[in-house]
Amino acid sequence: MAWFDLKRLVPENKLQEQKTESPKKKKKISWFGAPKIRILFMGTPEFAAVILSGLVEKKYHIVGIITRKDKPVGRKQEVAESAVKKKALKYHLPIEQPEKLDREAIEKIKSLKPDLIIVAAYGRILPKEILAIPGFGCINVHASLLPKWRGASPIQNALLSGATETGVTLMLMDEGMDTGNIVAQKKIAIAPKDTAESLGIRSAEESRDFLLETLPLWIERAITPLPQDNAQATLCQLIEREDGHILWTDEAETIYNRFRALHPWPGIFTFWKKDNELLRLKLLFVSFQKQSPQVAHPVGQVFEVGEKVGVQTGEGVIFLEAVQLEGKTDMPIAEFLLGNKEIIGSFLQ
Repeated sequence: MAWFDLKRLVPENKLQEQKTESPKKKKKISWFGAPKIRILFMGTPEFAAVILSGLVEKKYHIVGIITRKDKPVGRKQEVAESAVKKKALKYHLPIEQPEKLDREAIEKIKSLKPDLIIVAAYGRILPKEILAIPGFGCINVHASLLPKWRGASPIQNALLSGATETGVTLMLMDEGMDTGNIVAQKKIAIAPKDTAESLGIRSAEESRDFLLETLPLWIERAITPLPQDNAQATLCQLIEREDGHILWTDEAETIYNRFRALHPWPGIFTFWKKDNELLRLKLLFVSFQKQSPQVAHPVGQVFEVGEKVGVQTGEGVIFLEAVQLEGKTDMPIAEFLLGNKEIIGSFLQ
């Protein structure tokens, strides 16, 4: 694994220039400002939008944005623009939304004459013809310490695994899925209460700042990318809605990590049989303890522990903090019990 100290990568003469050059002379050195290179940005979700904002605020020359097509979202399936498209519209940047990266899309990219392509969670592998276009290559911003968690959901997978740290990798893209040479990496600590939402926000901000630190070095040809150790590679599990279904035979910590990884989407859920009807019960917030209570309960049974409501797992207890019963509004567990006291003693499945 290659770890880069950005200060050590700066040539000594550049460090000296940084200390001694006058402000007027600094403007002529790309090190101190946004180089006049042409950047094409490719990305889709909020993670990418945060990075795009950083590039714009640092006055990099963005010649175009490529993002995924607008798509239906939510219960009403209303068509929504991607976070990157919204940001591009705000900054009045030219936008392309190709259905696929075919000949037409490739020719459009060539016409923009990018010197560098920056990719952040775009959602597609780039074909060889696109990779060969920019002289400074295609840099992918990936939210893990590659080769760990290659794929589309590295933040969720880090949380699912119970990891205590992850990171950001700047990678020179090739034709594989997150297999290119590493430009630079930075570690990011995972807090015990981090969810995909909180860790995603922090990862986006750290990725933005790290990219902005590293880009001048890359443009100055001060970094030599190093190959990944493929023997250490792990792949992301694809996250789908039904992955939120809890197996109460799992350990409490495993279930809690699933809650963290799938919050806020798709969330975790279980089923509760009420009045002979099996209803989906979404667990909006939970906590846990590793040890099972002294009074034994069957796996999946709901019981009271003081003022708390617990569910017995394969090992340990999950405490229900806020829930939402199918067809109802979300509510704290104490409020939920007022109209659903019969859940105590019942079994979730």
